[in-house]
Amino acid sequence: MKRIAPAAQTGFTLIELIVVIVILGILAATALPKFVDLSGDAKRAAVKAVAGAAASAHTLNFSGCVITNNVATPNKCVQVNDCDDTESLLQGGLPEGYSVVAAAIASNGANQTCTVRLTNETGISATFIAIGAAI
Repeated sequence: MKRIAPAAQTGFTLIELIVVIVILGILAATALPKFVDLSGDAKRAAVKAVAGAAASAHTLNFSGCVITNNVATPNKCVQVNDCDDTESLLQGGLPEGYSVVAAAIASNGANQTCTVRLTNETGISATFIAIGAAI
């Protein structure tokens, strides 16, 4: 009588599964710090974006002042003689949680380097060029 062999079992052993889990754990432990640090990069990028918007607003405002012969005119030109005036140039004002460091601008058309800071974070800031207008 011919004996039929039982079907061979297939699958992974418990040891193979444990080895795979350990390898995945090691990979996760080395990759996790990289993803945790991304919040700082995002905050720095956001501050740079606000600084870029402020620089654009100053340029547009100065252009409007030149058109109106350097006279403050509603909807065309706002007087700017300090970095703090940036908030009045941005549509909707300065975003919540940001501040502009005060610095006086010498004269009409003069450039001044201003700094935007994230209020609750130390060391996260960006600079932009402000242009004096209608002074």
